Amino acid sequence: MGVAMYGNNRRQTGCGDRPYEAGIQVAGCSSYCARTRTNHCAGLHSRSTRTRRIGRAAVRTYVFAGPTISPAEVRAELEAVYLPPAAEGDVYRAALKRPQAIGIIDGYFQSVPTVRHKEILWAMSCGIHVFGSASIGALRAAELAVFGMEGVGKIFELYRDGVLEDDDEVAIAHGPAETGFRAASEAMVNIRQTLQKAEFIEIISTKSRTILEGIGKKLFYPDRNYEVLLRFAADHGIPETELARFRKWLPEGRVSQKREDALKMLRLMRRRLAEGLDPKAVSYSFQHTVMWESASREAADLSSICLQ
Repeated sequence: MGVAMYGNNRRQTGCGDRPYEAGIQVAGCSSYCARTRTNHCAGLHSRSTRTRRIGRAAVRTYVFAGPTISPAEVRAELEAVYLPPAAEGDVYRAALKRPQAIGIIDGYFQSVPTVRHKEILWAMSCGIHVFGSASIGALRAAELAVFGMEGVGKIFELYRDGVLEDDDEVAIAHGPAETGFRAASEAMVNIRQTLQKAEFIEIISTKSRTILEGIGKKLFYPDRNYEVLLRFAADHGIPETELARFRKWLPEGRVSQKREDALKMLRLMRRRLAEGLDPKAVSYSFQHTVMWESASREAADLSSICLQ
């Protein structure tokens, strides 16, 4: 996707035809893990619009997830086809199957073009409900809420309300599919929530929480973890007694806001599907621009290649 930018990069909004050029890994891949596209798409994509089936039941839902929440956790909450983190074209190809709903949690960036706004808009214009939470799902939902994408969870709300703006808040490095997309760093948004909880129950002071947040924010996203945070904290005047107390509390006290939001989205989707979902109605007219036609043809061509 080009050279990534970090720091005070702001989110782009709207639904243009170009890939979203944010500066961070959005709960998906960093430069440390390359994605094998053919393995991912072989089981899903074809030109047919017939609904895929699990056993005898028609598949109503696809969910894109990875390091935020495991496939087993997804399936425990919602009967759905689990897919790896979303990249460019993946939502379009899932929408070709005409499910009732698509849930986006994790997605790739940097080493693989990220999921386009336009493919989400196209899916919704086809009557498919699209939900987002936790990571790139929360970002896309905040950007496309006005068009009808449904955001779920605290992270979505923080982006929607402008409390968070930088994409690196949800960025992590992680391993390949063979490791279960095991996280290799901690998301800044999780660090913030953990520090706020620690302050609230008086594990650390307000001053220490502010210092620790500042240290975490300055770290390059693949380097963010509590061990590094505490190592740097010792040089910033935080009392050792506080750091020792915080270190002892961390294993049981830390917050994974991304996981909590993902679970909340899956449960909402399950409830909405059980109640009965009418086809998604949108207020916009989808524009079949030259760029969109080119992108959709490319995505469809990849589908046929994957099936060979």
